[in-house]
Parts: sequence; C-alpha cells; structure tokens
Amino acid sequence: MFLKTLTIPARALLQCVNRGVISPKHRHVFPVGLGRGPSRLYYETAKPVDPSLAGASSARTVDLRSDTVTKPGAAMRQAMAEAEVGDDVFGEDPTVNELQKMAAEVFGMEAALYVPSGTMANLIAVMVHCRERGDEMIVGDLSHLHIYEQGGSAQLAGVHSTMVTNLPDGTFDLDQLESKIRHGYPDAHYPRSRLVCVENTHNIQGGRVLPLPFLQEVKVLADRYGLAVHMDGARMMNAAIAQKVAPSTILQNTHTVSVCLSKGLGAPVGTMLAGPQDFISRAVRCRKALGGGLRQVGILAAAGKLALGDMINRLEEDHRHARTFAQGGHTNTQMYTCKTHTWTFLFHHIFLTTLSTCVCVCVALLECDPPLYEVDMAAVETNILRFRLRDASLTPTEFCALMAGVGEGEQAAMGQGVRVLMFPHIGGFVRAVWHLGISLEDTQLAIQKLQFVARQHSQQRLRAQ
Repeated sequence: MFLKTLTIPARALLQCVNRGVISPKHRHVFPVGLGRGPSRLYYETAKPVDPSLAGASSARTVDLRSDTVTKPGAAMRQAMAEAEVGDDVFGEDPTVNELQKMAAEVFGMEAALYVPSGTMANLIAVMVHCRERGDEMIVGDLSHLHIYEQGGSAQLAGVHSTMVTNLPDGTFDLDQLESKIRHGYPDAHYPRSRLVCVENTHNIQGGRVLPLPFLQEVKVLADRYGLAVHMDGARMMNAAIAQKVAPSTILQNTHTVSVCLSKGLGAPVGTMLAGPQDFISRAVRCRKALGGGLRQVGILAAAGKLALGDMINRLEEDHRHARTFAQGGHTNTQMYTCKTHTWTFLFHHIFLTTLSTCVCVCVALLECDPPLYEVDMAAVETNILRFRLRDASLTPTEFCALMAGVGEGEQAAMGQGVRVLMFPHIGGFVRAVWHLGISLEDTQLAIQKLQFVARQHSQQRLRAQ
C-alpha cells in the first residue's frame, strides 16, 4: 500500500455511489471499518433476531459465535449409531477404551480419560494436582479456567488461585510467574503452590498459539520448584496445526492436558484428559465424584474417534477462512488520503465498458483518522478472529446486532439477506470463530455483509453531519 493525495471532496465521492455512478455490481465489494464502544464483556449471549425484520426469515445464516456450534455429519452419526458399547464405569465399553488409547498415543501421554466437558476435565486436573484443600494454582488472569469456569476450583475443590498477567499472545512473564510461587511450606500463613496452568490456544486473546520456547521455559521453571504444569488445551489441535508439529511435541512441555473434541474437531460432546497413569487413576475417582461416570458412552466416544482420526488436518481450512475474512477480500488495494477531509479510501480498478477505459473508482470506507475498523493480522493465527470497532458511535453490541439482522436495502444490494452471528468481546473487540460448519462461500458472504454494514454506517454518519 502507498499514500497519494486526492483533491476530490469525500462527500462528493460518496454521492457518486448513492446516485449510481458506480456500478451496482461493485457496490458491495469493498472492505469495512467499524467503531469501538467501551465494552467490558468477555462475550454476550447472542440475542435472537426478530424474524419479522425484512427478509430475516429467509436469510442465510453464518454462525461465527463459536466453534462449539458444530453438528456431527453423516459419517459421524453413522459411527455413533453403530458403536459397540458397554458399561464404562466398569471399564467395559470397548469404544471408549479405544478412544482413550488413541488419545494417549496422539498426545504422547501414558494414559487418557474420556470426560463429558472441558470444564470438568480442567477441574479434575486441578483436584488431582492440588490434593489438599488450600493448595494453590497459578493461572493467567484472562484464562478460560479463571474467567469462564465459575470458580469451580474454589467452589468444589477448595483450591486457591493466584493470577499472572496474560500478555497479548497468551503467554505471561516468567519472572512474574516465579514471583507468585510460595515458599516455606508448611508455614501456617500461606497456601502451598502446586500447579501452573497454561491455555493453548488462548481463547480471550484471539486464538493465539503459545510459542514452544515459552512452554519449555515454563516447564523448566515448574520442575525446579516441584510444580505440575497443566494445559487447558481445548483448542490445542489448532495450535499443533498452526505450528505444523505433532501434538506430542507441544505436550512434552506439560504434565497433563485437556483437549476438547466438541469444538473444531466436530464431535457433539466430550473432552480428553491425559497424563501419567497414576494421574489418570486418580482422575477416574474425581470424575465419579463430579457425576461424570457414564455408562454406555461408546455412542459418544465413537464420534470422538472420528474427531481425533479424521478431523485434525481440516482445521487448517478454518484458519485459512479466518484469515480471508480478516483481510476482507482486500486484494489489489491502494490507500489514499483526501486533502479536504483526511479520509482513507480503497481503490478498485474497475473496467467500465460504457467508457471503454480503465478508471479508479473509490468509496469512502474508513471514517476520519483514526479508522473505524482495525485488525492485527499478525494475531490471526488460528480460527478465532478479534477485530476492534474504533468508532465510539457504534458499540460492539450494536454492531453485532446489525450483522445479525437484515438491513433495509440489503437484499437489493447483496442479492439475499445474510445474518452473521458474532459476539461482543472484552476490550471493545468483536469476536468471530470459524469451524467446519462455515465454508469459503459462507466466509465471502460474511465479508459482503460486513462491507454492507460499513457502507450503511458511513452514509448515516455523513447524513448526520
């Protein structure tokens, strides 16, 4: 990209669009920028859109709220229907046993245990590693275990937590980590440090992948002080695909791990908890106490086998689609600044047959400096995307409502109504997550909807001036 000066007033350019000077064919192919509101949300539950809105009942829905919304396909459903089952509490379900053996091999661990959910798996790990009430674990202040799991470690296990500050890439400062470790046990004044928890990929920080050197250093530090390292690896398989390494390469730097089967891997339910054999033996007892001892659960484990066997490599599709959306289809673009309003423009070279000449057509996309829309492409590492809305007149919640509805003139501009479901997110961001239910076509439709909403918002602001 490069900067040039344009002397045509920005308002006049936008009027050209409104009056049809720019071909309708190209009116919805431009990228977007949208505003920032003071959001303290981690995320909100999406509100249903009123189907009475124009075209909403027949609109195409692109659900980017989470990769937990995936549904099992035909092959997975067939495997579940045909699964051989037994009583898993007695250790007699052959499909569960096969899944547990398979997971242990994939993760490079001695043993693995099938658990109903990631939250339960993390709680079990805390209970096994911190065996006495009043023990302490060290976790990131923006970790899923700390933010989203209802403080179960304190509620149910009596385990105290101390925080380290998560950095933008999901890591934390090792000096700060070391400063949080308690010494002098059994001094009556302090809890006993037992466990360090890491999260990979990091959810709140936008699917960031923890660097291998960081994990190695955490493990060395923990070993020095006799602490265990547990990885909340709900999306650890995304990290392995992004780093192009085997899962076992990542997990050699941890003692235990929990890996969700019900996110990008597409199973309807279940998490694998893995670690040393004695850890898993104790984990079985904790799972039973928490109500996670299930019977003929091979019906669900069959889906997990397909998830671990067939669904890992396809995660790269989700990563690629997230990057495509983040880029907004911004190909062959040039940035210009208008002398009159210091606007930023995107230029598309469009051949207008009526003039038999190639001209530059520009549309005002990003309001006056600072821009409305901001995304850090370096942070788009996996299937989670966060982008910032920097216009104070449009909050993330309002933006998500616009994306989830069908706006006036949308069907005429886009050829159909499109509802794109996203979440407002902590720090004034909007969060979108790709998964096996989202195709490249869905992604392109979401880009068009983003651009449509941007144009509508820019036009409203111009009319208000």
